[in-house]
Amino acid sequence: GFKIWAGAQADIDRIVTIWRECLLSNGGPYLYGELSMADAMYAPVCTRFKTYDVKLDKECAAYAQRILAWPLMVEWTEAAKAEPEELEELDVEF
Repeated sequence: GFKIWAGAQADIDRIVTIWRECLLSNGGPYLYGELSMADAMYAPVCTRFKTYDVKLDKECAAYAQRILAWPLMVEWTEAAKAEPEELEELDVEF
């Protein structure tokens, strides 16, 4: 697994606090009840949490999973997986 640095852990803790407060005060299943731009803003964070196997509590893990299962996120991640590993036009020597 990945070792999470103290500075990164502080950022993770702040994000989790925001998520918990929003989900609790707005009744979920998204940060402000219905899917919104706030959820779209946190979509890349959800992918990073997944990539680095960040341990989340039950509610936050379920929220992150809902974002990752959002059809536009699925489309985006599938398109990213289909991209070539290297782009010839970007392969230049410095």
